[in-house]
Amino acid sequence: MVWYILAIVLVAFIFDYINGFHDSANSIATIVGTRVLSPFTAVVWAATFNFIALFLFDTSVAKTIGKGMIDIAIVNPDVILAGLIGAITWNLITWWYGIPSSSSHALIGGYAGAAVTKAGFSAIIASGWTKTLIFIVVSPMVGMAAGWTLMVLSTWAFRKARPATVDPLLRGMQITSSALFSLSHGANDAQKTMGIIVSLLVAGQAHFANETGFLRHFYLTSGEEIPFWIKFGAHFAIAMGTLMGGWRIVHTLGSRVTKLRPLGGFCAETGGASAIFLATALGIPVSTTHTISGAIVGVGATTRLSAVRWGVASQMIWAWVITIPASALVAALSYLVVAAIRG
Repeated sequence: MVWYILAIVLVAFIFDYINGFHDSANSIATIVGTRVLSPFTAVVWAATFNFIALFLFDTSVAKTIGKGMIDIAIVNPDVILAGLIGAITWNLITWWYGIPSSSSHALIGGYAGAAVTKAGFSAIIASGWTKTLIFIVVSPMVGMAAGWTLMVLSTWAFRKARPATVDPLLRGMQITSSALFSLSHGANDAQKTMGIIVSLLVAGQAHFANETGFLRHFYLTSGEEIPFWIKFGAHFAIAMGTLMGGWRIVHTLGSRVTKLRPLGGFCAETGGASAIFLATALGIPVSTTHTISGAIVGVGATTRLSAVRWGVASQMIWAWVITIPASALVAALSYLVVAAIRG
């Protein structure tokens, strides 16, 4: 059982890697779309700040995932593994079709689907889900409002500036805003995997109680204190995934939703980052994909409503709606298979 649990820890870090790969578009799509940075430079920049977030934020989001959404008493390694399979499967499907769905919602959907299959709906902690479900709607709206407001204010501030004079400043501003958004992405998204790993190790604590040496590091009795190796591993995995870049989704966010210029990219990234920093401070596992997408739409709408390709935006919204139930269904089926194989 000890090695089975450790294998699932590895699967969790693989999910985090895929999360970075899938969600790299959130951090780099606007700065690549505006041609402020080359694709390679952009992913290195984003990955760096994904990792730096390790040293700047607490772990309140991880604690929400670890013990605030699913009754830890019913969690076992099979539930965690099935939840991760559901999340990874949905992420790969949406990446293949270039749909910017939420890795965060795929993870919590998968986790819930496996837990409910094992123990019924009593496994769900309603209070923990209330905040998350509210922010499914709130986060893109906050991102949209922030992007729209910043774009209006910035356009007014630079209304008399000559393009040749202001362009270097705008490019520098967007590089800074891209760093802020990547920092917020690492702060919120890496913590979700931390919470899953902590749940796994707390559920399997009896199997490590008598271990010594290297294996003793995996003994956890509660999710109040998250070991540094879990924090480091989660941030490192998401940063490495970001380095790979999910170019199909970059194209969707960077150019298909609306046409962006450096000022618009700055406003979208700054607005999105502000909303995510707020959610992280409140310990809410928010979707960075939803937030940046809303901010991009808000920026595009300041020009005219027709500047937003609403057909593309509606496809994204449908992907958001079905992410939690789709990943939950895959996780439920995975749990039945895993439980049957393990007897």
